[in-house]
Amino acid sequence: MLTLPSKYVWLLREGAPKILVEALKLYGTREIVGAQHSPEILAWARKLGMSRDYTMDETPWCGLFMAVCAANAGYTPARIALRAKDWLNWGRPVGQPMLGDAIIYTRVGGGHVGLYVGEDTTHYHTLGGNQGNAVCIARLPKSAAVGFRRSPFQVGQPPNVRRIFLQSTGVAAPVSVV
Repeated sequence: MLTLPSKYVWLLREGAPKILVEALKLYGTREIVGAQHSPEILAWARKLGMSRDYTMDETPWCGLFMAVCAANAGYTPARIALRAKDWLNWGRPVGQPMLGDAIIYTRVGGGHVGLYVGEDTTHYHTLGGNQGNAVCIARLPKSAAVGFRRSPFQVGQPPNVRRIFLQSTGVAAPVSVV
């Protein structure tokens, strides 16, 4: 199990948005490469009623990770949650991502989806599933992002939803906040 790198421990003090809090609880979950499969990842599919479509952890699971985080936060996941690009239809569109927003990326052969935890000049720091076969934070190019979606808050947007600027190597706390 991976642990949250020290440069991102400040995230544990955020307390909101709920989807981010739920995602951090799953940090370090890994798939099992080969014939065996992660019982935890397969349990997410069972919990969400997706086990017919999701039977092994070699199947891309970034959308499944987002779906379990959304469900655990009390939100209905994207309609076709296993498809990363279907998250473009979830929540509400925003022009600029902020803490806890879904970022949808394009890539060869499909897409990817994860949660915004910060940014530097060229990359978004993204908490997501199936990033290097694990739930972790990865720097993904801003140029690959095709959309940003904000959680469908039921009471109101948490006050800590904001842009967070980090150094490209990551830091122990945000460099500046806007």
